[in-house]
This record gives sequence, structure tokens and C-alpha cells, in this order.
Amino acid sequence: MGKAIRFLAGLTLGLGAGLVAGILLAPESGDDLRSTVRERLQSAMEAGRQAAASRQVELQQELAAARQIRPRSRPDL
Repeated sequence: MGKAIRFLAGLTLGLGAGLVAGILLAPESGDDLRSTVRERLQSAMEAGRQAAASRQVELQQELAAARQIRPRSRPDL
């Protein structure tokens, strides 16, 4: 358990340091950078929504197929 917590703490600190360095060294102005980040975030969220919807359809189809294959219970038991 201790190793996992240390790993997550290190990961969080590393991500934070990378974020700060990226912002400080960004070749765009603050407004342009915020706009770019917002656009990329919205694009990533839309892609995630589309992937989730696609996967939901796949799972619903698999469930429907599995329900058709399921053997009927025997009434004489």
C-alpha cells in the first residue's frame, strides 16, 4: 500500500511540475494558450463521449445476443 501511495504522490507532483513548466515555456500568450487548451479539452471530451456512446451500443448488442443464446430453464426441475 505504501508503494502505491508514494507512486501516486510522485505521479501527481510530476504532472504538476510538467504543467507549470509547460505553461511557463509555452510559445503563446496567456489568452491564446487558454483558448488552445480549452479547444483541445473540448475536442478530447467530445471524442470521449463519442467513444463511450459507441462502446455502449456495442455492449447493448452483445447483451442482446447473450440473452438470445441463454438456455431456457427446465420446468421439470
